[in-house]
Amino acid sequence: MQKNRFPLLLLCICLLLVGCTSIGKINALQPEIDDAVPLVYENSPSFIHLPISIKLKDIETKTNNLLSGLIYEDNTIEDDNIEVKIWKLAPIQFENIEGKIKTTLPLKAIIKYRIGTKKMGIQIYNTKEFNLNGVVTLVSEVDLVNWKLSTKTQLQTVEWNESPTMSILGKNIPVTFLINSSLPVFKSRIEKKIDESIAKNMDFKPNVLNTLEKICLPFQISQEYESWLRATPIEIYTTTAKLTNDSIVINMGLKCTMETIVGKKPETKFNVNSIVLKPVIKIPNSVIANIAAVSSYQDASNLIAKNFREQVFNIGKKKIKVLDVKIWSKKGKMIIALDVQGSVNGTVYLNGLPMYDAASKELYFEQMDYALETKSKLLQTANWLAQGIILKKIEANCRYSIRTNLEEAEKNLMGYLNNFSPSPGIKVNGKLKSFQFKKIQLTNQAIIAYLSIEGEVNISIDGLK
Repeated sequence: MQKNRFPLLLLCICLLLVGCTSIGKINALQPEIDDAVPLVYENSPSFIHLPISIKLKDIETKTNNLLSGLIYEDNTIEDDNIEVKIWKLAPIQFENIEGKIKTTLPLKAIIKYRIGTKKMGIQIYNTKEFNLNGVVTLVSEVDLVNWKLSTKTQLQTVEWNESPTMSILGKNIPVTFLINSSLPVFKSRIEKKIDESIAKNMDFKPNVLNTLEKICLPFQISQEYESWLRATPIEIYTTTAKLTNDSIVINMGLKCTMETIVGKKPETKFNVNSIVLKPVIKIPNSVIANIAAVSSYQDASNLIAKNFREQVFNIGKKKIKVLDVKIWSKKGKMIIALDVQGSVNGTVYLNGLPMYDAASKELYFEQMDYALETKSKLLQTANWLAQGIILKKIEANCRYSIRTNLEEAEKNLMGYLNNFSPSPGIKVNGKLKSFQFKKIQLTNQAIIAYLSIEGEVNISIDGLK
């Protein structure tokens, strides 16, 4: 009986060995997931050209609010024999005349003119009062000094609606020349009043900083990946103000850092006291900013898994089929875990460097190899799988497009460049010209593809408060 049992036992062992060599079970070591992850990605200095235009009508309104009723008064007649009071009769009007502000001021004037004679050491005076109304025209040169609109105003003409006359010896004698001779007395005062009014109302610094604060509030660029874009100003540059059509245009440039943050909405980092204001001669007419296309590992795994669907990889009679894909990062490389079935069953761990194909807008992996922790185990169970042929075939399928991510980011950004109004009266418009890939950063949550953006942004203020 013992002799008969031994051949049967030997046959079972042989069958078991044959079975183990034909279909192996990979029991590899899984590379650990990196724990060190910055939730705030790398800061990248950006430069944004922000031409700001302010309607001349707004300056006109604010000037009218300040100058109302009695706008000039000289009650001292003893110094120059003239006493003058001037009232604004109707709203002041501003218009652009060849790059200068033309001011039309309808006014009423009461002018007292004193004529005196000296007889026997005694002064005898005869005072005449004239009620006049007319229109004064002034022209102002425009400049920007310390963020305040500065004007240098000169009185150009005075047109009286009626020529003043004075009765002397029963005759009405025109005295326009006497009235006009008094103009130098109050001419400089009117010019000063206009300049002071514009300077007082046209301090742009609070408006500009208030606008920037609202623009720099973090906004969501991807709802699906909970990613936010936050801009933090470092320096603001300005050129001189120019009068263009019906607006005053200030060329402003913003140097800032832009961060892409994953998770809940971050706090703003806007700090008005840390911003440096610098006057410059010229500012480039463009926007150079940076943005990140965020791709979570789960999303990347799902996209790559689609590439392996129904595909079989083989060398001769040996073949495998990929059932599932999972990816994560470790020490600057991507770990790709492939659940396989076929000539071997189990999980194969690969590593590779993430790269970007600008033409196809795809992420792919270079220098792909079996993860070091798994290689010895792999060779023991399935030496044929470690050969380069299979690896190259797998590598070709480990790529996926981020075109959708880029289109989503562009769409969300355009929402802030199409009549975006951070506060009443302020409109932000612009356009994006190009996206250029810069680099890839890995975190434990996502793959971040950094891109440089070029475009244009314009801010208009209509209805200045």
